[in-house]
Amino acid sequence: MEIRFWAATDVGRTRDHNEDNFLVDKKLNLFVVADGMGGHAAGEVASSMAVREVRRVIAEHRDVVENYVKEETPAGRQALIRLIASSIEQACARIFHLAQENPDKRGMGTTLSMMLVANKRGFIGHVGDSRIYLVRAGQVHQLTEDHSLINELIKRGRLKPGDAFDSPYKNAVTRAVGVYESVEVDTFDFDVLPGDNYLLCSDGLSCYLDDDVTRSYLTADNVKEIPEQFIRLANESGGKDNITAVVVRAQVAREDDAQKKRVTEVKQKLDTLRVLPLFKYLGYRDLVKVMNLTEPRKFKGDELIFEEETRGETFYVILEGRVRITKKDIHLADLGPGGHFGEMAMVDKAPRSATARSLEPIKALAIERSQFYELMRADPKLSVKLMWSFIQVLNTRLRMTNSELLNSHETIDILRQNQKPGVVAELPNVDPGLQAVAALPVMVTDELLPDFLFDDADHPGTDPLIRAEEGDDDGVETADDAASRTTVPDEFEVDDAQIESADSVMKTRLDQPALRVGDGTADE
Repeated sequence: MEIRFWAATDVGRTRDHNEDNFLVDKKLNLFVVADGMGGHAAGEVASSMAVREVRRVIAEHRDVVENYVKEETPAGRQALIRLIASSIEQACARIFHLAQENPDKRGMGTTLSMMLVANKRGFIGHVGDSRIYLVRAGQVHQLTEDHSLINELIKRGRLKPGDAFDSPYKNAVTRAVGVYESVEVDTFDFDVLPGDNYLLCSDGLSCYLDDDVTRSYLTADNVKEIPEQFIRLANESGGKDNITAVVVRAQVAREDDAQKKRVTEVKQKLDTLRVLPLFKYLGYRDLVKVMNLTEPRKFKGDELIFEEETRGETFYVILEGRVRITKKDIHLADLGPGGHFGEMAMVDKAPRSATARSLEPIKALAIERSQFYELMRADPKLSVKLMWSFIQVLNTRLRMTNSELLNSHETIDILRQNQKPGVVAELPNVDPGLQAVAALPVMVTDELLPDFLFDDADHPGTDPLIRAEEGDDDGVETADDAASRTTVPDEFEVDDAQIESADSVMKTRLDQPALRVGDGTADE
C-alpha cells in the first residue's frame, strides 16, 4: 500500500507570526501537527521542540516500528502504542524543563496530534485540540477528541455543539504538551484501508470545517493541491489563527483479491458490532476500540463452542454461519450473523446457563473478559456507554421474564379452578420461552437516552466552531500573503531520507531560526 501526502502552513490573517509546526518523516511514515501557545515566541519554541522530540524518540526506537511491520503481533502493537505515548511524554518533559530554565517562557506549551502508519495499521497520539480526520467510503470520522473547555462543557450538558460559535471559551484547552512536566496522552490504532484520506490540522483550520467541506476537499484528485485549498478556505472564512494542514492518502497501485478481502472483513466486523444493542451508543472511534479487542475464531459444523454448567470468559459475535443454543436438550434459539451469545461472562463468573453448538461452519469474533475490562478501565466514557447498554438489555430481559412468569401462573390458576373432583390435573411445565429469554436477541425499545452518553465526538457530524465572515476576502493575494504561506516543495516526495517541516522550507523571518523546526535532513 502506498502512502501519499502533502502539507502546508500559513500565518493566517490576524496573527503576526506562526506558532504552528508540522513534521513529516517519509521513511517512518510519521506525520505530526503542533499548535504552540505562550508569549515571547514561546509557542513557536514549544511546537518546534515537540515535533523534533517526538521524531527523535521514534527514530531512536525505529526497531519497534520495523518489528511490527515485519510481523503484526498483539505484543508488537502494544509496544508501538507505548512508544508513541512515550515520545509525547518525553517531549512534554523537555518543554517543561526548558520553560523552567527561561522565565520568559514559563507556561509555554503546545497541542500535538501525530499519526504513524506501520504496514496496514495507523497509530495516533494526541494531546490538545488539533485534530485528525478520516474520510472513508464517503463518511467523515473525527479520530481525535478535543481536550478543550468547549468539549468539557458539551460533555456536562452545559453547552450544545452548535452553540460553540458564541462561547468565550473557544480557545481554551484542558490538556497540552509542556505546560506541566507530564501529560496524559490519548492513543488510538486502527486499520488503514486503500482509499482512506486523512487530515491532520490545527484548530486554525478545524474551526471552519463541517462534514461536507471536509469530505469534498479531502477527496480531491490531486493530493498536492488539497492543503493549499484548505488554507485558502480558512483565510477566506476569516483566518482567525495560524493554519496548518497535513493530508495523507492510502492507495494501492493495483487492487488484488487480498486487498478486497481485507476491506470487506474490516467493514463486516464494524457493521456487525454497530448493530448490536450492547454497542448501540458507541461512536465510530469507540467501535474501532472494541473491534481491536476481538479475535477471529472459526468453528467447524456441529462443533461444541461451550457447554452449560462450565465456566467461561469469552463473549462471541457471529459473522458467518449459525449457532444453536440449548439448555438441558431443550432448543432455545438459533442465531445467525449479527447474533451474539455468552455476554454474561463479561459481568459474572457464574457457569454458562446454556450450551452453544455450531450448526454449520462458523466465523465469529471473540472478546475476552480481561481485555474488555482493560478497555473499560482505560476509557471511563466508553465504560459508561457500555454499562448503560447492559442495563437496557438486562432490563428488557427482566420484563420479558416477568411477562412469561405471569402467563404461566395464569395458566396454572385456570387449570386449578377447572379441576374436576377426583381428577388429578397435569400442570404444564413453565413456558420454554421463559428459559429462552437469556438466549434470544433483544432489541431495546422505549429506552432513555441520557445526555451523559454523548459528547462532541459522538455528534453526527463535525460543526464549525467559528462562522465564516462575509466579504472578508477580496480575492487578491499579495506578495506578503504568498510569503506568509509555507508549502512543501516538489522534492518533498522524492528524497526518501528527507523530513520536511514548516520552517525548513520557509525563508527565515525570525531572529532565532534555530528555534524553529527541522533542518530538512533525516538521520540515516
